[in-house]
Amino acid sequence: MRAMCEKVIPSVNCSWRYCLYKLNEIPFNWHYHPEYEICLTLNSQGVCHVGDHIAPYGDFDLVLLGPDLPHTWQSLPNPDGSQQLVHVAQIPVKWLEGLIQNNTDLYSLSTLLQKARCGVRFSTATAKSIFPQFKAMEAADPLTRFTLLMSLLNALCLSEAQTLSSQEFSFVNSLDPAQDKFEKVMSYIYDNYCEQLSAESLAQYAHMSTNHFHRFFKKRTERTITEFINQLRIAKACKLLISSSAPISVISDQCGFNNISNFNRRFLSIKACTPSAFRARLKQASLI
Repeated sequence: MRAMCEKVIPSVNCSWRYCLYKLNEIPFNWHYHPEYEICLTLNSQGVCHVGDHIAPYGDFDLVLLGPDLPHTWQSLPNPDGSQQLVHVAQIPVKWLEGLIQNNTDLYSLSTLLQKARCGVRFSTATAKSIFPQFKAMEAADPLTRFTLLMSLLNALCLSEAQTLSSQEFSFVNSLDPAQDKFEKVMSYIYDNYCEQLSAESLAQYAHMSTNHFHRFFKKRTERTITEFINQLRIAKACKLLISSSAPISVISDQCGFNNISNFNRRFLSIKACTPSAFRARLKQASLI
């Protein structure tokens, strides 16, 4: 089976992505991405696939994966109906390796990251020891999340780990055959997200039916096309609110929103405040 390429989008105001999944079961989803991944799976048991490694896993399963290493977990619903929890940190290669190159304090991470190229699993004791860091990430601000990530990586550096996939495993022939098409669509979105894009027009651009395009996009980004475009537009709006004194209605138009009410609603849902409150907070901070 060919692995699907997943597009990892960093968390808001972060250089990397943290996510907590709450699932009734974990479906088989053979995929890869160019980021490092730390994955802690709780209250779940099933089969873990990493490269050419296939083996059972259980509660407090902690794995570190290297870039472009195909993987998936798979489980059935728990007999008692309880949720299975998966804490995931996905870290861009250039960002993390750049931190290491520019900070001698982090050089010890290099050995760990080299081992991660084949995937490594840590003991249950290690998983339980780093669980508080992962649990705290859910409600943490970006700076606190960063310090928690560094603490977590340090703990992994000091722990013994079991290599999962063999050195000889090659995933080149298992990569997503639609990756070129996906990258083409993503480039088009980034170039035109302030225009009036629609799922229908993007599906036509990708030579797909609209329904197929919706599935194609969400499976690779874990977001709908509307959610993804709105996040790009709000990110640009934040930059304009910081760097210019343009009226909010003008910024709304520049970012591709069809009316100010829609802009305010989308901004509030993503940033947890209105555009005017965001700007007022910046002005107040500059006076301190």
